Amino acid sequence: MAPHCSSAPVTRAPRTDPVCGMSVAPDAPLSVEHAGTRYGFCSEGCRSRFQGDPEKWLTGRPGAGHEEGRTHPQQSGSTAAAGWTCPMHPEVRRDGPGSCPECGMALEPVEVSGEETPNVELEDLRRRLRVGIVLTVPILMLEMGSHLVPALHHAIPGDVSAWVQLALATPVVGWAGWPFLQRGWTSVRTRRLNMFTLVALGTVTAWAASALATLVPGIVPASFREPDGSVAVYFEAAAVITVLVLLGQVLELRARDRTTGAVRALLRLRPDTARRLDPGGGETEVALDDVGVGDRLRVRPGDRVPVDGTVESGKAAVEESLVTGESLPVAKGPGDGVVGGTVVADGTLVVRAEHVGRDTVLARIVALVGEAQRTRTRVQRTADRVAAIFVPVVLLVAVVAFVAWTLLGPDPAAAHGLVAAVAVVVIACPCALGLATPMSIMVAVGQGARLGVLVKDAAALERLADVDTLVVDKTGTLTAGRAEVVDVHLLPGFGRAEVLAAAAAVERGSAHPLARAVLAAAGDTPLDDVVGFDAPAGRGVRGVVAGRAVLLGNADLLREDGVDGTPLDEPAAAARRGGATAVLVALDGEPAAVLEVADPVREDAAATVGGLRAGGWDVVMLTGDDPATAAAVARRLGIERVEAGLRPEDKARIVGELRAAGRVVAMAGDGVNDAPALAAADVGVALGSGTDVAIESAGITLLHGDLGGLLRARDLSRRTMRNIRQNLGFAFAYNAAGIPVAAGVLYPVSGVLLSPAIAPAAMALSSVSVIANALRLRRARG
Repeated sequence: MAPHCSSAPVTRAPRTDPVCGMSVAPDAPLSVEHAGTRYGFCSEGCRSRFQGDPEKWLTGRPGAGHEEGRTHPQQSGSTAAAGWTCPMHPEVRRDGPGSCPECGMALEPVEVSGEETPNVELEDLRRRLRVGIVLTVPILMLEMGSHLVPALHHAIPGDVSAWVQLALATPVVGWAGWPFLQRGWTSVRTRRLNMFTLVALGTVTAWAASALATLVPGIVPASFREPDGSVAVYFEAAAVITVLVLLGQVLELRARDRTTGAVRALLRLRPDTARRLDPGGGETEVALDDVGVGDRLRVRPGDRVPVDGTVESGKAAVEESLVTGESLPVAKGPGDGVVGGTVVADGTLVVRAEHVGRDTVLARIVALVGEAQRTRTRVQRTADRVAAIFVPVVLLVAVVAFVAWTLLGPDPAAAHGLVAAVAVVVIACPCALGLATPMSIMVAVGQGARLGVLVKDAAALERLADVDTLVVDKTGTLTAGRAEVVDVHLLPGFGRAEVLAAAAAVERGSAHPLARAVLAAAGDTPLDDVVGFDAPAGRGVRGVVAGRAVLLGNADLLREDGVDGTPLDEPAAAARRGGATAVLVALDGEPAAVLEVADPVREDAAATVGGLRAGGWDVVMLTGDDPATAAAVARRLGIERVEAGLRPEDKARIVGELRAAGRVVAMAGDGVNDAPALAAADVGVALGSGTDVAIESAGITLLHGDLGGLLRARDLSRRTMRNIRQNLGFAFAYNAAGIPVAAGVLYPVSGVLLSPAIAPAAMALSSVSVIANALRLRRARG
């Protein structure tokens, strides 16, 4: 959080980020006041670093945040010099794919193009995984099979088995696991120990000790040999750990690769071409990239508006629900602004381009989604923090065991010390720890699918258990997302069936979304043909049905045809107060009725909101719709905090403010305008009936399109987290007990030594307990 503002005058925000030296807008949303001056920042990372030590950045050189080989992400979707970054360390930039030097995670592109290109790293790891599995299976059969089927031990002598395992395990560790060995070495070189440090240390130690015992068996003390004199090896531990880590990396890369689908879906909302008007009045179709500020563009019915601009001429109804959240089409005329990506329902517009390229609302949404996805908290942060402590402890115990055995142990003392140290490192290898979370998540994901909860991001499922605030969109989430005639207010002398039949007959010739609502309200009523149909843009429709003049639209249309609409004013005002759109109907020059058209509240919305609030969640409604409509829906559902008339960036900003205040936020939505907030929240929840962009941006999708799925998702998340904690308990208990025993602490009192060969067996038992516990999640019910 930024410091509280003082009463001292605050100067205009500098245009340079003091940490990285980048240019930022004077009204940059990320800012901090220090010594009477407000400084703006390009990202949350720079602001946090500045707050930690302001004087360091103010007294040092500008842009001190630039470390060697790095640049900093830019705002508004602009491209940095390097195009690949780490999702956990955004300050890391590279010119191509690779691994983050800070944490070892695979880098991902800063900007995603609309074209789907193969993920080179994902394909490489898949290939390594396939080869690793093929070679590891026979290793397991040779090592573990002899314990399950003793006859195999006599059929294949121990020394022969060891040589075969050496031949199979070497490419698994050395080639399939090479990326992890590189990351582990990098973590040691940069002194940033993480899970890859532990993986590399365990696998290399297990393989090297086994290889040494196979090649030079004479160095192994007799107390550590099998009854037949053969030397026990544990190549299977090194191979299995390598394959498990590869599997986890492939699953992670697949999940991250799917997140780019949100950006691609957004980019598909942008048309490829635009119709540009020449000075002489001609019309030329040009590529969207060739459109410049000031160009005049023609947009026809059914077209998407190419860029942000202002209507110069023409009138039309524009569907803005995907971008702004407005539930009903908005009438646009000269002087009104239009947003790129919205659809012209009827009418034709000439638009003067004002914002193009990366300056459009759609481009800013793309940038917001991409940045939010890259800065999302990941489970690996916790694992790396644990590893940063666990790795030195394991090494210290191994060194102490080696020294103690060498100085105090029986002959051959040094050999005993070496074997004890190896046993400590092998038994500490994170096999059960590596399974604890993925197994629970894997079972929970399958169970969630059966309950109608699609989990795309494992971290989202874990984080959902801690959520205390739900930020929810209105249109299409709390409401059905479509216009319906919810009531008909009739004047004396007119019947409901008569009015709806006449209105539907005229609307049958219109492509306006309101027309679909009127036709649906008429149901199966036979409709007469319409004569003289006319649809004045932004006002309504008119025509003659069975000899009767029919008007359907707003007060301007009735006034234009000389109809006195005063008797309809009160029912129309009442409809608007309830958040509905009032459609006026006149028959044969006389006011007849008001059709109340609204986006109805979902049947399960009230029960879901009540259930979430009863479970301790605060519910906040954020919508781009008008305040009156939003307030009406909120009253029906018992939602106390409502923010209306919001742009997409406003929703993401409010989510960020809630998180900065210490709240754990889930965002539920279904539209393009929700995508930045979905990606910025701790947990994004999309309805399966929503847009592709929302679904791609969210970590959890409610497949049946019902908001009640949130209750099932919350319950599943809490069960899963309990299960994960139990699994971690099993795994840590195994390590806590196994490491001291492997070091030989029981030898002075009982003469018991733990052979390194027992470590893989103990590891297997720990893994079995973790898997069995995780499978209990299949009993979760909705």
